[in-house]
Formats: sequence, structure tokens, C-alpha cells
Amino acid sequence: MDVSLRTDVPRSFQFYSVDLRREFQVCGFQDKSIHTFPVLQHLLPYSSHSRPKTKIVDITQSKKHEERLFRCLAPMPFRKYKRRLHYLEAAIPRGFHKKIALLDDDTIGQIEYAPAEVSGLPISGDRVVVMNCIWVLRRAKGHDLGRVLLEDSIREQKDAAGFATIGLEGHFTPWMKRDQLERLGFVSIDSVRLRHKVKQRKTPFVAHLMWLPLKEEAEKPTWDIEKVLEGVTFCMSHPLYNPESLDVERIHELC
Repeated sequence: MDVSLRTDVPRSFQFYSVDLRREFQVCGFQDKSIHTFPVLQHLLPYSSHSRPKTKIVDITQSKKHEERLFRCLAPMPFRKYKRRLHYLEAAIPRGFHKKIALLDDDTIGQIEYAPAEVSGLPISGDRVVVMNCIWVLRRAKGHDLGRVLLEDSIREQKDAAGFATIGLEGHFTPWMKRDQLERLGFVSIDSVRLRHKVKQRKTPFVAHLMWLPLKEEAEKPTWDIEKVLEGVTFCMSHPLYNPESLDVERIHELC
């Protein structure tokens, strides 16, 4: 199945966005008022009146953007931490890619993926590409950057049977949400109810195995629930990350 033929998926893929223009108008501001106050201009860097130039850059082998391989879009200091370095050293030679989206030279989104054999998530499958993460900043609302990033990656992976990832429902972090992935065309083919063993123990969540087939003959991927319970180690910003500092074998438990 060719994702470009899907007609049941909305064209807009917007992460955690708020229509600030509408909110300001409800509060009595008009368009010209929004651009009168510097703080409002900062909140609306890419308004509906602007047409920023979008560019997708593969930074996998880029010295210029090396910092983004380790820090992604998370507001944390740049450092080459051991777990990430080991993952990249193993995955890059075998097909790992990371791309960033630039709007007027401002990094505003990213996507990271690899063949299932070297992915950061415990997903397996024949000719399955696993999307470790996709992230678009909320101030990029309205430019379909999530879809742009995914479609660019699909075009590159011509032999892939499909893309898979893990989507979260009810998780206490705002990333990799099931509904956001569904807007891109992914569907849930399996799920498990979990609880974090340290944080928000009273708030269980559901992890979904998400699947976007690209070939009619594509076989559905599988996942290793035991590994999901252990958590991931490839990126400290991922919602399922298991920090070394906690010194626990499993960061999640079934509930």
C-alpha cells in the first residue's frame, strides 16, 4: 500500500500545537496587534502570513550538525554520552539516518530511523524500517513538517516493506503520541498496558506497535515486549528511556 494513496489521513500533522492567532483574537487582539508586541511575535515565528523555506537535511554524516545527532531538539547541553555514541557507531554503517527540517535556517523538526536490525526500538520484521522518533516543534504549526519529514524518508527507502514505531497513549510526556502518528497514516496493530516503575506510578499508559505498510505484500512487524519493559537506551530524550542512574533492569511493568 502506497502511503501517498491514503485519503483517510488529514493533511495536517501538527505536534502539540495551539492556534495562538485564534486565541489572541478571542482575547481581543487583532492581527496587527499580534505583530505590535515582541513577545507575541516570538510566539508566532511562522504565522499563516509567512512562507518560510523548508529544507530537509540528512545529518547522519554531517560534522556541521553533529551536535544534533546527540542532542536532537531537546533543550539540554550538548555532550557525546556513551550510550548514544555506542548506538550510532553500530547503527550508522548499517543504514541509520537522521534528518532535520530547517525553516529559514531554523531547526524546527527531526526524524530518525533505521532498519529493524539496528533500530533503537525492539521491533523486528522483514524489510521493516523502524522510526526511532519524529519531532516537530509546536511553533512550526501549519507547514506539514511531520508529513514532509516522513515522506522524504519513505522516498529514500525504496525497498522498505513499511515503517514501524512505538506510539504512546496516556503517557506523561508529550512525544510519540498514538494520535499524532495516526495522522501520518500509522495504525496500531498491537498494544500493551504499562506503568513506569519510578515516575508517575499512578498513571498507567498504553504502548502501541504502530505500522505503516508501503507494499501490498508487506508482513506486519513484531515487537519484543520484554525489551519494551526494559526501556530503551539509544536516546535519553525518548519517553521510554531507562537511565543508567536508576540502576534498574526494567523501567516499566505490566499493569
